[in-house]
Amino acid sequence: MIEARHLRVLRAVAATGSFSAAARELGCTQPAVSQQMKALESSAGTPLLIRTGREMRLTQAGEVLVRHAAGILAGLTAAEEEVAAIAGLRAGRVRLVSFPSGSSTLVPTALAALRAAHPGTRVSLVEAEPPRSVEMLREGDCDIALAFRYGSNATEWDDLVVRPLLVDRLVGLVPEGHALAEAGTVAIRDLADEPWIAGCPRCRRQLVEVCEESGFTPRIDFATDDYPAVIGLVGAGLGVAVMPELAIESVRPKGARTVAVEPAVEREIVALTLPDLAQVPAVAATLDQLTRAAARG
Repeated sequence: MIEARHLRVLRAVAATGSFSAAARELGCTQPAVSQQMKALESSAGTPLLIRTGREMRLTQAGEVLVRHAAGILAGLTAAEEEVAAIAGLRAGRVRLVSFPSGSSTLVPTALAALRAAHPGTRVSLVEAEPPRSVEMLREGDCDIALAFRYGSNATEWDDLVVRPLLVDRLVGLVPEGHALAEAGTVAIRDLADEPWIAGCPRCRRQLVEVCEESGFTPRIDFATDDYPAVIGLVGAGLGVAVMPELAIESVRPKGARTVAVEPAVEREIVALTLPDLAQVPAVAATLDQLTRAAARG
């Protein structure tokens, strides 16, 4: 009989490449990991791991188990949480992952309201940009992923429950002394000769695509995932940038001015979860509070 705890250990070994590294990640001993893998192979009736040099590699059977493990573990989590709710424990646990500008704007309001309404619900928060945050959800490492996308990919999230939150428009950011600092709206092609400060990898790709559609390739002098750093670089006169309005809400743009840019660029912000987890009371309540936080903004 295959046990969930054995699947968790197998995933850790597959991800880290060794028993010792998996033990460190799981907070247990190497012999415990080895023992659980032996038990799992005994239950499966076939080898799941083979040693190649200093690393452990999955056999074909091991790859099958790891591929199914995320869905199995998510289903078990959903079952445990629903049973707890039915039993009247009034408790829950939600693992939330969010991109940084969502963490500083939508998340605090939502979690404060959630705590007031459901004080027994515990929420943990880690930060990751999409697509990594979406991968974490599919791999069973979180329950809700706050994510965004540019444009509309009809199949990108087909396997997930998608809760739309808001549409976030990108704005231009120029130094205070810039010739276009007082302009109401700036055509992005008017910034073709400027040095650029770019954001996260996904935002960076979008910037290049928009600029190329306007007839030029931006000269990116600096790239950083840290929005305050973007603003600081623009404020110091080192270049121009485009930023989501949501990111500017939580940062004072010292030394920089915001301007509307054309053509308009927008990103869709959503909360994602797995179908099984959407029925878990604590997850559903967190999704509801994120929706309300977005509406209030």
